[in-house]
Amino acid sequence: MKSLRIGDPADPATQLGPLVAQRQQRRVRNYIAEGQKEGARLVVGGTDLPDGIAHGWYVKPTLFADADNSMRIAREEIFGPVLTAIPYRDEDDAIAIANDSEYGLAGSVFTADHDRGVGIAGRVRTGTFGVNQGYTMDPFAPFGGVKASGYGRELGAEGIDGYTVTKSISIAATQ
Repeated sequence: MKSLRIGDPADPATQLGPLVAQRQQRRVRNYIAEGQKEGARLVVGGTDLPDGIAHGWYVKPTLFADADNSMRIAREEIFGPVLTAIPYRDEDDAIAIANDSEYGLAGSVFTADHDRGVGIAGRVRTGTFGVNQGYTMDPFAPFGGVKASGYGRELGAEGIDGYTVTKSISIAATQ
């Protein structure tokens, strides 16, 4: 996370730009402060502006460890460059932790075993999922969350379905 190139989103070398608004920057910084207050260990990042950035709605990419699923940083959608690592006993425990959320927009798993990754993807309750990558939006595939992360789908044939009305017509046979 320390090696991410932070800067102007118009620069092709930039990997991470600013947040959408100052209020979102404040919101993400508050989550970071709350994570520390709740006892998660700040590994990298924090609430200061990234090195070399003097102004703007930027937030350092932040990683927390020693967290658990009861913490706000683990339970809420932050929508900022904050990652919370939660230890787990085994695959079933990891899936239970992932599913123990009121949200379900996207998820990812990284594994050397492709088939196992696909199996995990089928067990985690999210609207989108990436195996060995973050979710990559494809305009031909449906996009949307489950639970409190949304209802319905955008894009793909499923996105068009929301704008259609299906009608059944029954016609009596003529004699």
